[in-house]
Amino acid sequence: MFAIFTKYAWLLLQPSSLIAAALAVALWRVQQADLRAARRWLSGALAGLLLCGGTSISDLLIIPLENRFTRPDLDDADITGLIVLGGSEDAAVAAARNVIAVNEASERLIEGVALARRFPKARLVFTGGGEVSSRAGESEAATAGRLFAALGIGPDRVTLEAKSQTTWENALLSAPMIAQRQGQRWLLVTSGYQMPRAMGAFRKAGLIVEAYPVDYRTTGEMLRLHLNASLSDGLRRFDYVVREYPALLVYWLSGRSSALFPRP
Repeated sequence: MFAIFTKYAWLLLQPSSLIAAALAVALWRVQQADLRAARRWLSGALAGLLLCGGTSISDLLIIPLENRFTRPDLDDADITGLIVLGGSEDAAVAAARNVIAVNEASERLIEGVALARRFPKARLVFTGGGEVSSRAGESEAATAGRLFAALGIGPDRVTLEAKSQTTWENALLSAPMIAQRQGQRWLLVTSGYQMPRAMGAFRKAGLIVEAYPVDYRTTGEMLRLHLNASLSDGLRRFDYVVREYPALLVYWLSGRSSALFPRP
């Protein structure tokens, strides 16, 4: 229920949806012959589109999230296991065409495999069910499992959790599979902008993990505001990064995170 509520609430409240709603109101006011109100709504929608999609403001919002956790020094490390979060698989295409299909967050899988090769004794736990439906055809975990096998990671090393639909469920459902013991080192692999919320959720679930952020979207340097080459790309980036801030608050207030803005 929580996953469904948050999904549809954000679908309505994300910046691109609000801009579309403002345009719809402007059109309605034109039909009502209220041109002054129509101009206000149209001006607001245009300003939102240019600011959110046309400028690099999304980068300024991503950077604090990506810079919150840095990668640990793994030289001579004894790593027990790796936890890779889902979200980088295109399950619908994968099932329909019988291929391994990934999206722009594929570094989660790439880095997971690279770490598994670097630490051949480490377990590889993938957690992610996604929206398992007739359209999707298979879970994110099933797609990831096929990728791991194709890249030579033995099935005896891989554990797949295929029911979770949120970051909190990633932590809650994978915890009993891991059965962590004192002294073990586990790396949590996910996108840098999602890492603060993921670390808060896994800590709340009772797991001691070390952040290993991947899939960086910025250089990490606070640059001046500049124009984007593509309005659509800029708006899409703004949508997904703005979501993280209210999500951090919701996770903390609902007891799904150890802190409002988890830190190392």
